[in-house]
Amino acid sequence: MDDGTTPNFTIPKRPTRRYQRRGGVEYEGETVFSLIPAFEYTDESLRVLVERLLDRSPYRYGDWFDLPMPLYIVHDDETSDTFRLAIRDGTVELHLLPETEADGLKAFYKRLADSSETTWRVVCRTK
Repeated sequence: MDDGTTPNFTIPKRPTRRYQRRGGVEYEGETVFSLIPAFEYTDESLRVLVERLLDRSPYRYGDWFDLPMPLYIVHDDETSDTFRLAIRDGTVELHLLPETEADGLKAFYKRLADSSETTWRVVCRTK
């Protein structure tokens, strides 16, 4: 349910990517936008809601198996933004990657709000 007030998703701090000599990648810093529904959802019902949304255009996504919670890499083909999405404790978390821009986060929020029966509060945290 979209109440007409989309948060601006101002990015206060970006994570940085560092490539290890032995291979792999490591991120320093973290910015997470938590989308908190006005009424309580189980993690399973949020997973179903999010996957229905991601299964529609403009999204491409992949998930990791054998984790104790749903975790996806999401790419929005319209905004060209990529971010990680986690579902934990009744909340949808959008984890920024170094190149993630606010437009992709706003678009996801708007689509999620439009496809659900609740309003959403957004909380940003950084490390």
